[in-house]
Amino acid sequence: MRIISFNANGIRSASSKGFFDWLPGQDADIVCIQETKAQEHQLGAPDLRPAGYHAFFRDATTKKGYSGVGIYSRREPDEVRTALGWADFDEEGRYIEARFGNLSVVSLYFPSGSSGDERQQFKFRCMDWITPIYDQWLASGRDYVICGDWNIVHTRKDIRNWTSNQKNSGCLPEERAWLDLLFRERGWVDSYRHLHPEGEDYTWWSQRGAARAKNVGWRIDYQVVTPSLRDRLKDCAIFPEPRFSDHAPYLVEYA
Repeated sequence: MRIISFNANGIRSASSKGFFDWLPGQDADIVCIQETKAQEHQLGAPDLRPAGYHAFFRDATTKKGYSGVGIYSRREPDEVRTALGWADFDEEGRYIEARFGNLSVVSLYFPSGSSGDERQQFKFRCMDWITPIYDQWLASGRDYVICGDWNIVHTRKDIRNWTSNQKNSGCLPEERAWLDLLFRERGWVDSYRHLHPEGEDYTWWSQRGAARAKNVGWRIDYQVVTPSLRDRLKDCAIFPEPRFSDHAPYLVEYA
């Protein structure tokens, strides 16, 4: 099984840059998209519906052209869920889950706090609110793959400029401690770090300056899995080229 997670920063923009021309060569079974930046009625165009895939979306109702998540899957899911029960989060179009037997694949777009303190405080509230939900998923006995842009780096190896970003959203000590809680205490598995313990690859680069050319990046896009899937993690790849977005697609192969 091959799963791709990709923050498109506008799915129509990514399409115009060749994302859906590139996709067939990756032989993905499931593709999780974040930041579609479109309403669902705008996502029916043939160039946004790749052949051989079922398509499901959850757009933002709070602001048009904002946020939004989607899942493309070769196999039709048994069930698709688009809400976790808190309107402030759900209505921003940040979660969609496809269920296939005992497997749940989630496309998640976690809030960024980079625009100011109000959004950073919302991000902190989201962290506190979603932790018990993750605990419920762990206890459910289901296999979960949480794909998406989490907007947080975990360790020094996940960001080029570690020291200078300690007071910036996405690298704050409180945010990284939350990932410690999930990965080291709760048992969730960071697929990339499991497969590449010493890896220093990135999935996002600022569009300012020459960050991408100099590889001054952050690894904030994940496939986080339940411990039940740890031994099925076979390989992974990040695709910084071709450029479809300020993020790179992240693929994981499961045995």
